[in-house]
Amino acid sequence: MMSKKGFLLALFACSFGAVSSVGAAEPAPNILVILLDDAGYNDFGFMGGTSMKTPNIDRLAASGMVCTDAHTSGTTCSPSRAGIMTGRYQQRFGHHENTPPHGKGMDPSEKTMGDALKAGGYKTMYVGKWHLGDMKKHYPTNRGWDEFVGLREGSRSYFPRKNEKLGDPRAIEHNGKLAKWDGYLTDYFTDVAVDYLKQAKDKPFCMFLSYTAPHTPMHAKKEHLKMFEGHPRQKLAAMLWSVDEGIGRVLQTLEELNLRENTLVFFLSDNGGSSASRSDNGPLKGYKGTKFEGGQRVPFVVSWPAKIPEGGTYQGLVSALDIYPTSARAAGAPLDLGKALDGVNLIPFLLGENMGEPHEVLYWSRSIEDAIRVGDYKLIGHEHHGWRLYNLKEDIGETKNLTALYPEKVQEMQELYLAWEKQLPNAKWSSPSKWVKLKSKMYGELLKRDAVPEDPSATRGYHEK
Repeated sequence: MMSKKGFLLALFACSFGAVSSVGAAEPAPNILVILLDDAGYNDFGFMGGTSMKTPNIDRLAASGMVCTDAHTSGTTCSPSRAGIMTGRYQQRFGHHENTPPHGKGMDPSEKTMGDALKAGGYKTMYVGKWHLGDMKKHYPTNRGWDEFVGLREGSRSYFPRKNEKLGDPRAIEHNGKLAKWDGYLTDYFTDVAVDYLKQAKDKPFCMFLSYTAPHTPMHAKKEHLKMFEGHPRQKLAAMLWSVDEGIGRVLQTLEELNLRENTLVFFLSDNGGSSASRSDNGPLKGYKGTKFEGGQRVPFVVSWPAKIPEGGTYQGLVSALDIYPTSARAAGAPLDLGKALDGVNLIPFLLGENMGEPHEVLYWSRSIEDAIRVGDYKLIGHEHHGWRLYNLKEDIGETKNLTALYPEKVQEMQELYLAWEKQLPNAKWSSPSKWVKLKSKMYGELLKRDAVPEDPSATRGYHEK
């Protein structure tokens, strides 16, 4: 009887690639995920923004497909990353909120895209922000990643601090040991990524490059601050310029190593732009932490020159949950490792082989605020403000509350959402109460933009958590 290891190797061999006319298998693609932190929807040239300079990111976008209706599964850092990492709604394992320090983290029983790619014969590398737990059982090298250089927590100074100690979740580590670094953190992460790429010779690689920028604190290099002197958002512009430079270096290295053509690259932000960093979400309402589009609709690029035509756009409903299954399918790696995924393989959709939508429905759930997307309609429920219905095709800014006009649609979407919610366990930890109150107040302020007066009945019947 074939062993489990033997079965996985056989599966990998069979799925490695399509056979060409001369009988040779197509080489498995390298995988590169580039994740920014709290980046604004409108702060990139390829998204129509003109305030920031992002030439290398724009070049990456032009080399592949821009998904115009793409969303993360969370509106804050840690939940969103748990969804990306597992390809599953993070609420399925109680990961509704940002991980508190010391003890809490992504459920160790969940398998990651690192686990899948590693089982498929890939070298796996994780660079940058983790934010999925700071205990040993949560550590990246115990979650499918061969190499880890970065911080366990969610943010830190962009410059070295005096007397950094191992065990500090904001310290920069390399595989469990304190890393020696200097200069500017964004540059350091780029240096590490470039060095890893130069070492990736004997087998395909999967690299997850998770920049902390442009998350606060708003630290930038002096020369870049001078470059953007007089800019209304000087610090943010300088920080994004450093990220863009870094991504340019990574792409150039892939080209120099003749790896770019067969490298599948994803580029996105972990959630919507943050008001704290003065990110610009353009036409979208809200920002990080809210269930409006500004909280979870993100810039999303898929580039694979060997397969995906350049310069295209895709308008279907896409989720960051799709990164794991798309990568695994492209690599011929085992897909779910025992648990069903919520993400789907995007490649057939991007190539026009599948004309349907990748997702008919998307869900969001956090604290006292929930949302569901079905087709063009989005329904948001808030414990203090009730349900509100928007038609995103006609009103991407979510200014026209349609609950009073379409009560049957509201009921239909409520029932669909509640049926999904019943499958979920309780949240394993919660946000501090002062944060919940602050967000509720901000939410109320955003509702003042609605053009249609609130129907009093719309606030009734919101389910208790």
